[in-house]
Amino acid sequence: MPPPPLELPLPRLQRWMQAVIEQPGEAGEAVESAAARAELDPAEIGRVILPSKTLTSVERVGVYQGMYLMRMVEALENDFPALAHFLGGERFAELVTAYVAAHPSRSYTLNRLGGHFPEFVRSFPGIRRRAFAADLARFEDLVTEVFDAPQSPAWPAEEIARIPEDAWERAVLRPVEALRLGSFGYPVNAYLQSVKDENHDHPPTGRKATRVVIYRKSYEIWRLELGRPAYAFLSALVRGRPFGKAVAQATQGIQGPAGEQVFRWLRDWVAEGMFTRVEVSVS
Repeated sequence: MPPPPLELPLPRLQRWMQAVIEQPGEAGEAVESAAARAELDPAEIGRVILPSKTLTSVERVGVYQGMYLMRMVEALENDFPALAHFLGGERFAELVTAYVAAHPSRSYTLNRLGGHFPEFVRSFPGIRRRAFAADLARFEDLVTEVFDAPQSPAWPAEEIARIPEDAWERAVLRPVEALRLGSFGYPVNAYLQSVKDENHDHPPTGRKATRVVIYRKSYEIWRLELGRPAYAFLSALVRGRPFGKAVAQATQGIQGPAGEQVFRWLRDWVAEGMFTRVEVSVS
């Protein structure tokens, strides 16, 4: 005769289910974990979760536990497709399993589940080409941030001509929310593009300085590689440095007519919708 049902209070049942589902390893190990045992004695599981014709009580809970981990792997594979490709499916799944055990989801959304992923990749044992993999993870995390960032109205390109020439020295350009800059030691942008293109002839993963601006335009993510002077100039503008000081910093590395070059960059970036407004203080 089966044991009588155990009426477990709903909050306690929810805490137990969460503890079991988030625990890595086999379902039998999960129900024996300290967090799960604090809510329910494993010997009493059959009084809370009835067995089916083909599965025990623990195996029934294990279905949800396995689905949870699969969902975590799927979510991070969507955010880090190039890293998943580079490591291979099995190794990437091992990495995610360890990661979610250390950094379980704390939100109703999985949008920022991978917020600590680049640092975790850098310290996880056995990662091949660790420095490249960590750079790749950091780059893809910036792409995800841009994807999820709020929408900002773009500053119209024709407004450039309306700012008095003597006001540019102190003008401050404010970037749109969906823009990130990143400097890397490896060709991470080229590698990500080769994965997106399903090109099996990937670029070499040796050291190569790469500077990228990532931004969202017309609901699409764009990635633009920049040379050192252009990256320094755009970085200064994004950090809120007045235009005159940003130009002075950038032109140190430019050969030829520097003024023409920086205004050409500015026109291109404004046309791409990288800035939302320009603030000019009254002198």
